[in-house]
Amino acid sequence: MTLATRRDLRALFAPRSVAVVGASDDPGKYGNWIAVRALRGSRPVHLVNRSRDTVLGRPASPDLASVGEPVDLAVIAVPAKGFEAAVDDALAAGVRAIVGISAGLDRQAAIAARVRAAGACLLGPNCLGVLDHTTGLELTSFDFPPGEVALISQSGNIAIELAGLLADHGLGFARFASLGNQADLDAADLLDACVDHDGTAAIALYCEDFRDGRRFVRAAQRAYLAGKPVVLLAVGRGTASVRGARSHTGALVTPAGVVTAACAAAGIESVATPTEMSHLLQGLLRSRPPRGRRVAVFADGGGQAQVASDCLEAAGLAVPRFGPALAASVAAELPATAAAENPVDVAGGGEQDIACFQRVSAHLVGSDEVDAVLMTGFFGGYGEYSAALGAGEIVAAQAIARLVRDRAATFVVHTMNWNSVAAGVLRTGGVPVYRQVEDAVWTFEVSTVDELYVAAGALRFPLVLKALGDEHKSDRGGVVLGIASPTALLAAWEDVQARLRPPSCSVEEMADLSHAVELIVGVRQDPRFGPVVLVGMGGVPAEVLRDTRCALGPVDATTARSLLLSLRGAPLLTGVRGRPGVDLDAVADLVATLSYLGAAHPELAEIECNPVAARPDGAVCLDARIVPQPSAVPLS
Repeated sequence: MTLATRRDLRALFAPRSVAVVGASDDPGKYGNWIAVRALRGSRPVHLVNRSRDTVLGRPASPDLASVGEPVDLAVIAVPAKGFEAAVDDALAAGVRAIVGISAGLDRQAAIAARVRAAGACLLGPNCLGVLDHTTGLELTSFDFPPGEVALISQSGNIAIELAGLLADHGLGFARFASLGNQADLDAADLLDACVDHDGTAAIALYCEDFRDGRRFVRAAQRAYLAGKPVVLLAVGRGTASVRGARSHTGALVTPAGVVTAACAAAGIESVATPTEMSHLLQGLLRSRPPRGRRVAVFADGGGQAQVASDCLEAAGLAVPRFGPALAASVAAELPATAAAENPVDVAGGGEQDIACFQRVSAHLVGSDEVDAVLMTGFFGGYGEYSAALGAGEIVAAQAIARLVRDRAATFVVHTMNWNSVAAGVLRTGGVPVYRQVEDAVWTFEVSTVDELYVAAGALRFPLVLKALGDEHKSDRGGVVLGIASPTALLAAWEDVQARLRPPSCSVEEMADLSHAVELIVGVRQDPRFGPVVLVGMGGVPAEVLRDTRCALGPVDATTARSLLLSLRGAPLLTGVRGRPGVDLDAVADLVATLSYLGAAHPELAEIECNPVAARPDGAVCLDARIVPQPSAVPLS
């Protein structure tokens, strides 16, 4: 999505004035709910009602033309039969953004076309409204607490449920946009607008129909590069949800496998429920992903220490025994009966010395033996024993929050006293706090570093790490070769992430290139001559050497071999100065196969394999890209 194709949504999120068409005194109608909230703001609000002179004790106009002042944004909350006329009235009045609350529309495509032709935009119809707490805009039928999350949802009830779940974590919304039927604005448009919004730190989406998946992925990649995590809840894992989505919004649900691939390509975190979404958003906003898999368990009860350890190990994480120095440091802060080797059990130490929590936390966070800390158990409930313990517990919570913030540590808390003052202090201080230990453990599982190890688990070293989404990644150091160990893999990943922030990376086994010659092989669709086959000396120097040959495609293996031997660098292929020649038959077969693939798919503008490692015992494509024809991929 380029600057030229991004929709200007300032009138939607930061209008100078708004109108509520269908404003009502009836507390059972959307027109009442939205008008009441609209009037809370400081911008001019015009109430429109065809049959009443006043609404909510304020003057009302029969139509937008009668308002007498410019209106940037109109919310239309009238019965479906009057929606089209209300849209035409809004466009005639110069309205630049329309929010359609009405449902049950047969002509929404034609209506949306008129909106776009007028240079305006339409959110919905069949939606819950729009909100931007950073501009004081509140045009919804439900109160959403302020915060840092931008929510884009195709379901009103999912949005309301998530609002309650996030409020439990002390989180709220910077923006909310209800997608509805996406007749005009779609998920990609709104996601893209939230990437550029200073008040948004993370973006949550519930989507039944992506409309333009490629634009959606590009917008999500922009969010990733901007450091704004995107968390997606999508339906379509089962046949019943697909049927339900069609009934709900008329959505054509994208298959779950395709959604998974899109998430991988764009760095999107995928969840299955609103509860998972709330837990993950808390972790993303209040914590950093652990550098590795080693978790210190810190409990004030033996049973909870063991349960947490089992949950972590079941999730593929490690609870390693501490080394002698760290174990001794922890033991020095606790009673003699305490366990100090991981999991740590204070064994009554909290009642004797509540400050032990902050001291032990400091040892764990400061150790290079630990990648993350899970504190689990009773913390938050000591105030029930005495006022002095309660006061000390709050001081300990404040100290832990400062420690986590100052050290940029990965520190997560599970407590049975989730609603306590001390738990609230931790949350306010930026520490994720969970009711259930399995939810706390789950946030560790979505570590990108953990996914890196999983991806490499079935491969043999040495490996290659490649930054994806960068056409000239080798020029920018986005390809790391010869990675010999898990430690080196982590170091390479962290270096690439710090420098390039790619949307994703690939990890592959490294081919034996000791006697290989790098080639470029491609097929391009010429508008006059159809498929054109290209071969040349490839790899990094390809654009400098420009040693290439072309032929009209498709070509057979014999013609492909002739092309290869006509290159200036052909002696490298046949053997020179004691170097063995490459398997020309294998390379020629690859060229021929690719040429027939290009000829069979004119919808592909270009297929390029660069480099192809031509070896004495075969040919291996090390990198490739496919470019669709512009007509095959809508760009706006």
